Amino acid sequence: HGQGLKRCLRRFTSENIHTTRSQPNVIRRNNNTYRSSPFFFFTYLSTFTMAPYKAKMLIAPSKSDVGAVLCDPIVASCKSALESRDAFTIALSGGSLPAFLQALPDAFEKAGVEPQWDKWHVLLADERCVVVTDGDSNLGAIQKNFTSKVPIPESQVYGIDESLLSKTTDSVAVHYEEKVVSPLLEKCGGMLDCSVLGFGPDGHTCSLFPGHALLEEKSVLVAPIEDSPKPPPCRITLTFPVLNEKSRQVIFCGAGASKCPILQAVFETDGVATEDQGIAEKVDGAKAVEVVMTDPAPFPCGMVRTEKGGDSLVWVVDADAAENAIVVK
Repeated sequence: HGQGLKRCLRRFTSENIHTTRSQPNVIRRNNNTYRSSPFFFFTYLSTFTMAPYKAKMLIAPSKSDVGAVLCDPIVASCKSALESRDAFTIALSGGSLPAFLQALPDAFEKAGVEPQWDKWHVLLADERCVVVTDGDSNLGAIQKNFTSKVPIPESQVYGIDESLLSKTTDSVAVHYEEKVVSPLLEKCGGMLDCSVLGFGPDGHTCSLFPGHALLEEKSVLVAPIEDSPKPPPCRITLTFPVLNEKSRQVIFCGAGASKCPILQAVFETDGVATEDQGIAEKVDGAKAVEVVMTDPAPFPCGMVRTEKGGDSLVWVVDADAAENAIVVK
């Protein structure tokens, strides 16, 4: 089958590939030797036939403009959802992200879109296993910076069950999946409308950390973690099956030069300015760029890839984060 493989490969590449009569199952490609097999064939062939995964990047001219730029795709996601159903589901991370959401009411007003806050359902992309009044609580930060400032019903902002904190982290995760995530997915056609996430200087997102076993989780929607490399150690987090397969749109947000090395690793260097420059009309100096993600993904944040890509996966960063990482053509 080596000669047949050789003929097939030559249809897709002009590289210097050789087989020999004495070793027909050995492929020599540019002075490297491989033993051919069906697995080799399909793995090798995929490098020529798989299209690169593309996403959208919005670059704010400064950190102070990130909130306004971030809110633009959230407004669009909300508008689209409420045109289709009577609910808008949005998952939010903590960290520095909630502070950027303060710009949302103004963004809706400028866009001429009625947010219909009473139809919003806000869940946590991840949460530390602490009470809401604890300084580490993601829900506490979201309430302080966002939900307390808009008329979203308190019953539609979903925190963890604090009565389970004295039990196990797993019980907190199971309860959140069964009582929050699964019902909201059922309410909205099996997919969350929007997941808004941050990413750390180590490339983590939600509570999915580099090298952790949770990166391989395929079955549960909400997973417990008791050995987080960042304190506090006990947390719950949405998993990749939710982020990649059950989210209509995922939006990442990050600012500052500390994020630049992550962007350099997650994306190919060259970005192509898109024809739709509507964001520049709303935020002076902002840019919309089509970017290609590197394979394999080097960090957990790069492993988040919606099924459609493109506008369904948006990265919002400032110029300091994008500098030396993305060259806009």
